[in-house]
Amino acid sequence: MWLKELSRRRKPFGYLWLVIIDEALAANRANWDERVPSHLRAYGVDAFVADPARLSAVVRDDLALMAPHLPGGSPEGLSLLHLQCHVGLDTLSWARLGAHVTGLDFSPASTAAARDIARRAGLSATFVDSDVDHAADACTGPFDVVYTGIGAIAWLPDIGSWARAIERLLRPGGLFYVRDVHPMLCALDSERTDGELVVSRPYFPTTEPERFDDGTTYADDSVRLTNATTFEWTHPLGEIVESLLSAGLTLTSLREHRSIPWCAMPGMTLTPEGFVLAQGVDRVPLTFSLTATKGAPRRA
Repeated sequence: MWLKELSRRRKPFGYLWLVIIDEALAANRANWDERVPSHLRAYGVDAFVADPARLSAVVRDDLALMAPHLPGGSPEGLSLLHLQCHVGLDTLSWARLGAHVTGLDFSPASTAAARDIARRAGLSATFVDSDVDHAADACTGPFDVVYTGIGAIAWLPDIGSWARAIERLLRPGGLFYVRDVHPMLCALDSERTDGELVVSRPYFPTTEPERFDDGTTYADDSVRLTNATTFEWTHPLGEIVESLLSAGLTLTSLREHRSIPWCAMPGMTLTPEGFVLAQGVDRVPLTFSLTATKGAPRRA
């Protein structure tokens, strides 16, 4: 309620509104810090370290979508910045594919874990403690590729600031890539078990973030976190695209997909492509991916 009340008054009390947003982000940071031990187990870190050929499933899927936009279809030899990298398994997977990687995250516990995994796996990588808004000041760039993994955008209060940071981080001709949850999926009732798709949450942004007090994690629903409260922001697809265009990037691809890497709705079916709706895979998009370049797109 405190966020809702302040949202009604945020124009006259702009500074106070920013303080409240900072408090929401601090709650998210504490939550992600606490998730780290359970995620290290759930992500199979020991298996990743033990097998030099192992890549995260997320990066295997993203590579197939990114390859047509990369020189020679490969990230080898390119500088790559991974925004919101968490514990770094995706970042280090790009390192195994030959990229010179930097990972950035606002959770110090996450980046500390990422550095330890890199050391254990014998991989060269830099991990930076920063939020996305200050990434251009915190990182040594510019980069050939800026990459955002799935499940990241909802944690950002200002998608315009995100897009401007990406533009600053990319070298001229550089590639930006993101695959994330489709905003349409986020608007659906995720508790229904009858197979009906019912819009129960806003598709368009509201004056306040959505608050969750689940106290668990998608990677292991048996976990009970002390820092249970998190806040997420709604960003429709048009806003995401427009923010990148407004920042000066050139959109080079936009795709919508029928699968998602985790069971996001009751009754989903696991396939080789990921989880799909059991009753009609063509009913709504579950994820999207896009690429954009700084300036004119370069030839792959």
